[in-house]
Amino acid sequence: MKLFQKLGFQNLFLSNYEKRLAASIKMMTGSKPFNISLYKLALTPAGLGEENSKGFKMSNERLEFLGDAVLGTVIAEHLFQKYPFRDEGFLTESRSKLVNRESLNEAGIKIGLRNVLDQVIGERNFHGHKSLYGDILEAFIGAVYLDKGYTFTKKFILKRILLHFDLDEMIAATTNYKSKIIEWSQRENKQVEYKVLQVSGNQRFKEFVVALEVDGVELAQGKGPTKKKAEQEASSNACIHLNIPT
Repeated sequence: MKLFQKLGFQNLFLSNYEKRLAASIKMMTGSKPFNISLYKLALTPAGLGEENSKGFKMSNERLEFLGDAVLGTVIAEHLFQKYPFRDEGFLTESRSKLVNRESLNEAGIKIGLRNVLDQVIGERNFHGHKSLYGDILEAFIGAVYLDKGYTFTKKFILKRILLHFDLDEMIAATTNYKSKIIEWSQRENKQVEYKVLQVSGNQRFKEFVVALEVDGVELAQGKGPTKKKAEQEASSNACIHLNIPT
């Protein structure tokens, strides 16, 4: 099957839409896709997912989980090598800045996912949440990993995603978004509470989903490998929503 893919025979059976999608993927990754169905799934948010014959809703959420783990590994290795004398706390904080929803959303748009998603949506009525392109980017990375393997995916992340960020500038920024929210709440006499909505994964790769509530009403959510990181991301998203300068 892999030889069949490498010879490119599968491209003979693609629809016109799939051929356009394959061309867009090549523009983004630098290589033609072997398995176009993986990328079609990566570009299917939950809101566009349809049930298959077994009643399972087909969306990019599983690929997003996989891509998040692969992205975190590549970024962790890159930081480990780039900063050989910095401690674990610095490396963890730096990684979280690179893989937070705001950064990934920006990267997803810059590599062209917005235009590709427009092809997928077509005439359908769909409005995604503000971290849509960051979520799709993670799912897209998951698809690249399954389609091309770890070595290719690592190169894709470092050469085509990370280049959009000034790494040293991002790391130098030490904004504590949670402190910003607490200061705002005290100023505005508001009650702020963080609630863990979900914990998924295993011992090696955990993901926390945290909601930030203001006076009992959910204002923002955040994800992260720890509760603290998820709270920081939720706080960052809340700062954007409330137009709090950071």
